[in-house]
Amino acid sequence: MVASRNRRDDLLASLPRHEAPVVLVDNASTDDTVAAVRAAHPEVTVVPLDRNAGAVARTLGVARAGTPFVAFTDDDSWWAPGDLARGVEIMRAHPRLGLLAARILVGAAEELDPVCTEMAGSPLGTEPDLPGPSLLGFVACAALVRTEAFTAVGGFDPVVRFPGEEERLALDLAAAGWGLAYVDEVTVHHHPSPHREPSTARQAGIWRSRVLTALMRYPLRDVAGQLVRVVRAGRPGWRGLAGALPRVPAALRSRRVLPEHVMAGVRELAA
Repeated sequence: MVASRNRRDDLLASLPRHEAPVVLVDNASTDDTVAAVRAAHPEVTVVPLDRNAGAVARTLGVARAGTPFVAFTDDDSWWAPGDLARGVEIMRAHPRLGLLAARILVGAAEELDPVCTEMAGSPLGTEPDLPGPSLLGFVACAALVRTEAFTAVGGFDPVVRFPGEEERLALDLAAAGWGLAYVDEVTVHHHPSPHREPSTARQAGIWRSRVLTALMRYPLRDVAGQLVRVVRAGRPGWRGLAGALPRVPAALRSRRVLPEHVMAGVRELAA
């Protein structure tokens, strides 16, 4: 399942690499993405949206797929040959596993994404019924989800959007009793698009998402701690906080405090 906006050329290059049927949800692109993909790849199910729905596009894509498992990729990433099937086998063998986070190799040099090193060394350890280290976060372009689990917690939401949308979903999966694990024997290739937003804007967007997620799920003392971290982050943090302000009412309407055992994991990771 791919969500995309205004990255026609990236899509036309990456779509042939997918080994499973693809659902593409287009977030109101203005670069003729929909027509180009339909012409070049008629086998792809294209769902065009009339507005940019952000990460909710993935939720719509999962519903359209209608399969027990759905793999997420971006328009500039794809699963290594044979590894999507391998990931599904792992999911079937571990019935509590709600989300599998794959290893990410970046660019033509296939360098390991630093986030994978962090996930492999997760201080949460490896639970006996999971195939790898436990997580409370993941990278959406390299995740395989169990549709039952994803749907039960509401999928991605319209409050957090992009980027940094993964945390709230990960926390809700854990709160519902589902496991999330990093599995480095399954690989996703990521060749970052040249059309990405500037890193400073992306950092601000991630801080915005952290603030909104905290408001939606953290106890008040942990919300305060997150706000302190935002302030200490300097300009990206301040920009993120400013970006979060218009969405605060919606975040508070969706507020549901996490169980203590999940928050204990959040605090351990933050430390």
